[in-house]
Amino acid sequence: MIFTVLSWLPVKKKLIMFESFSGKQYSCNPRAIYEYLAENKDQDYDLVWSVNKKIMGQFVEEGIPVVERLSPKWFMMMARAEFWVTNSRMPNWVPKPKHTVYLQTWHGTPLKRLVADMEEVHMPGTTRETYIKNFHNESSHWDYLISPNRYSSDIFKRAFHFQKEMIESGYPRNDYLLKYDNREHIQSLKKKLQLPLDKKIVLYAPTWRDDEYQQVGKYKFQLALDLEKMKNELGSDCILLLRLHSFIADKVDLTGYEGFVYDFSNYLDINELYIISDLLITDYSSVFFDYANLKRPIIFYTYDMDKYQNKIRGFYFDMEQQAPGPIVRTTDEVIKEMNMFFKNGISHYEEKYNEFYKTYCYLEDGEASKRVVEKLFK
Repeated sequence: MIFTVLSWLPVKKKLIMFESFSGKQYSCNPRAIYEYLAENKDQDYDLVWSVNKKIMGQFVEEGIPVVERLSPKWFMMMARAEFWVTNSRMPNWVPKPKHTVYLQTWHGTPLKRLVADMEEVHMPGTTRETYIKNFHNESSHWDYLISPNRYSSDIFKRAFHFQKEMIESGYPRNDYLLKYDNREHIQSLKKKLQLPLDKKIVLYAPTWRDDEYQQVGKYKFQLALDLEKMKNELGSDCILLLRLHSFIADKVDLTGYEGFVYDFSNYLDINELYIISDLLITDYSSVFFDYANLKRPIIFYTYDMDKYQNKIRGFYFDMEQQAPGPIVRTTDEVIKEMNMFFKNGISHYEEKYNEFYKTYCYLEDGEASKRVVEKLFK
């Protein structure tokens, strides 16, 4: 009610409010659009980030304009803004003002079934019908939706019940991967993050499980990799970066693995972890669609695939047929494939990798941010 009243105030022209993963990160498509605007457009745009209180200091240190999410000032600014740019849903109780243009960037090419395409919903505190209703109520407020490829556009329209304008541009966040995939930048990042320069870097980025939760919005995660075995067999040659999904509330105990495993779950932008990694280990997360732009090895550690595919979510395509890398179910298999990739690169999967790239990454040319900005912020 208060938000509705505030939205009757005069619109603040050229105020753009940015948010990533409900204020938890400085990342993803909103970051790419923000940085493109900051570097290339007239400075009369007022660019402000909506950020959770506990990470505001990181934004301030970088000189990024912020407002504390859900603070009185936030309500005032969101209600009067001419534009919203976010990659996840706004709370259901926040109505979009009539004068606001809402750009929903979303945050991944879908492997897992989404919203109306989900046969069951295992998330806490909701039913399938309620979840779909609430989501479609929110998506009805979106004026524009970014899509990374035609495959995603078709799914988004149906699953999100999106009926307004799709911007099929590629993902702005992937511009960074095209621009900074060079030795000089990679080395400087490793030094900034205080990582060894003489070892290969492996990124492990699994997704969350809908049915493993502590409470609404907070999910559990059990690390299924045998870190002891990996450290013993690989520790002299590589290090492991752990990046858990932002929904996961658990902090993994890494005692005893110092110098081998580094927890980057709270790092602001996964793109910088992609660019320094020689190899990605993931499961059903959409990260592999983005990482594929680098043409580097990907291992799919899917120890619970039968349950995940047949009960929890379901997939849009056959992973075993299309995944651009090996699908494995044990730590021993992970280690075996890592050694193969370190020795031979992606040569064994090159044909499958190229087909995957042509289907899902064909729009990624480093110009997606420009296309989106020129569409909306003329």
